[in-house]
Parts: sequence; C-alpha cells; structure tokens
Amino acid sequence: MIFSLDLLYALVGLLLAFVALLTAFDRAHPRRFTSALFWGLYAAVYLAGDFMAPALAGALMIAMALLAGCGLVTPGRHGTLEADARRASAARLGNRLFLPALVVPLVTVLGATVLKDVHIGRFALFDQAHLTLASLGLGSLLALGAACWLTRASPVQGLRESRRLIDAMSWAVTLPHMLAVLGLLFAQAGVGKAVAEVTTAWFAVDSRFAAVALYCIGMALFTVIMGNGFAAFPVIAGGIGVPVLVGQYDANPAVMAAIGMFSAYCGTLMTPMAANFNIVPAALLELPDKNAVIKAQIPTALPLLAANIVLLYFLMNR
Repeated sequence: MIFSLDLLYALVGLLLAFVALLTAFDRAHPRRFTSALFWGLYAAVYLAGDFMAPALAGALMIAMALLAGCGLVTPGRHGTLEADARRASAARLGNRLFLPALVVPLVTVLGATVLKDVHIGRFALFDQAHLTLASLGLGSLLALGAACWLTRASPVQGLRESRRLIDAMSWAVTLPHMLAVLGLLFAQAGVGKAVAEVTTAWFAVDSRFAAVALYCIGMALFTVIMGNGFAAFPVIAGGIGVPVLVGQYDANPAVMAAIGMFSAYCGTLMTPMAANFNIVPAALLELPDKNAVIKAQIPTALPLLAANIVLLYFLMNR
C-alpha cells in the first residue's frame, strides 16, 4: 500500500514533534519547556507507539495528564498579520478560502468509494484495512497543498499555523485520544456487562422500540458524561447493542453500530466535557458565554437523536 494508517500516524507524530521543537525554542513562551515536553511525549506515542511496552505508553499518557492538570501546558505568543492586512487578504481570496477545507471531505469520500481498489503497480493506493482514515490523511495533505497554493504561503508557514492552532486548543487536542482509551478500559473492566445487567433488570427491553430508544439515548447520555463518542461506544454497544439488539432482536450489527455512533455524536453536541469541540471554539471566537456553542447545537442534537431512534427501529433488520 502507498498511503497507510502507519504513514498517517508518522506524519501526525512529526507534526507534534515540530510543535514541541518550536515551543522549546520560543523564548517568549511562558511555559516553554513543560509545554514542549507535553507535545514531545504526545509525538512519541504516535512515532514509537508500536514499539513501546503498554506500560510505558500508559506512563507517558499519565505524565501528559499531570503536566496538563498542573497548568504547565500553556499557549505561546504568535505573530499575526495586522487587521488591515488580514481584511485585504480575505477580500482578495473571497469564498476561495473555503476550497482547501472542502478538499478534505471530498478526497475522503472519493478514497473510500471510487478509489478504494486503485493500485499503482503492485501496491494499493490506500490501506484497505483502514480505508477511511487513510483517505482522510491524504485529503489533509492535499488540503495543506491547496492552502499553500491559494495563499502563496510556504509549507513551513502552514506548519507554523498548525502550531498556532494546536497551541490555541492546548491539551484539549488529546481528549479524543484519551477518552477513546478510557472507553476501552471501561470495556475491559466489565462496565458493559454491568450496564447489561442494569438494563435487563430495570428497563422494559422486551419492547423492541424501548430497547432501541434505550440504546440510542444511552449512547448520547454516556457521551455527555464521558465527553466522547468513542468512549461511550464500547460500553453501550457491549451492554445493550450486542446482547439486546443483536442477540434478542437479530439487528444487523453494522446498522446497530453506525446509528449508535451517530447517536453518541448527538451527545457530543450537548456536553462541555467535549471541550475540544464545544469549549475551545467559544474561547477561540472570544464568545462571552463559554457554553454558547452547546446552546446553539442542542436544537439540532435532540431532533437528530429522535431521528436516529426512528431510523434504527425501521432499519435494524436490513
């Protein structure tokens, strides 16, 4: 294969290593050494994670949590263009500014559908085992190239802007990764089995619609608590989805998983625990209400959750 998940991880690791290096040499940074250590440790997880003992990888994650929890990871000071220069550049580019952002979903969809079986010589273009992620990685690289071409900036400037955005989001960048691991830990600890016991004991899962509603709402609520759909999925799918929907009602596992994950994302829209999605944007936009993004998303999240319940009820046996 030419573009694999391992290559994507290596590129992410190199980007984080570049952020760590720039941070370490930024004399104006208030916490440059501890912040550089944080990003350096995160880069090591991506670059050498396959070669680490699980205990070592866990120790690195704990060290990162301690650095962030003690307030030792802070953003640096970044030079930006004057307001007049930014307005002039925006006026010159107009709506073309959105083109690089559109490259990412376009390439991802094409790679996962039209180009999934393309080979160059003996090598497949994409990693067939992780087709969507590999396509997403290629789309991101092409979007970077499109942005540099459109703005006449160098790739190095693109990396500097990446550092500025990562700095703005700070430790919240790691939340999806951390919470996904936490979800797996919960699954290994038997939380899913406990959820299954509570579900069968306290709720009327003998009703098909009630079981579907419980599964979808449970996904959303557990995501609200955990802050990430990847953390909620193994627990609720293991506690309700597999034993009740698949085992009792013969649901299609693929449909159950897909709509369940979509229901979990409805919870993501409504929780401050998903800080990287809901709190960080409010800070970046300097909104007076830190929960403004959540309040704007709730009218979308609740009808969407209801629609997922209806869809799963009618499509689960397809």
